[in-house]
Amino acid sequence: MARGGFPNGRRRVTQIDFYVLTSSLAAGRPVLACRLAEKAYGLGHSVYVHVESDAQARAMDDIMWTFRDNSFLPHEIQAGPDTFETPIRIGCSEDPIVNCHLLINLAPDVPAFFSRFERMAELVDADPEVRRRSRERFRFYKERGYPLNTHKLG
Repeated sequence: MARGGFPNGRRRVTQIDFYVLTSSLAAGRPVLACRLAEKAYGLGHSVYVHVESDAQARAMDDIMWTFRDNSFLPHEIQAGPDTFETPIRIGCSEDPIVNCHLLINLAPDVPAFFSRFERMAELVDADPEVRRRSRERFRFYKERGYPLNTHKLG
């Protein structure tokens, strides 16, 4: 591997997908995060779910245990270097311990480390403040030339 951990020194550009929900129900974005994590896990990818606080990390942990009957998402809250190797990690750290394939952002700001990931999912609902902050992040990525996709969900 060459510089940056990529073959031939080439670096992949992070693909950023905005998933826009028409509802502003409190559980909408966390449940969507679970669905995306489940799909990525099923494809053999690792996932980092970035949240704003320790309290949100614990809430996300609870939702992952209960979001779907007869389903299990192997996950843990990132708690430092002693964190086990699980396919799905939840954290609010500015520096995730491991690199994952997919970053799911539930925090209001652009994560400083987002470009370490191959893909990133920004989850948006109908809440006016969530929409305003997501528009700011969209402009940030667009101005820097990142490939963007928007998916409107009912």
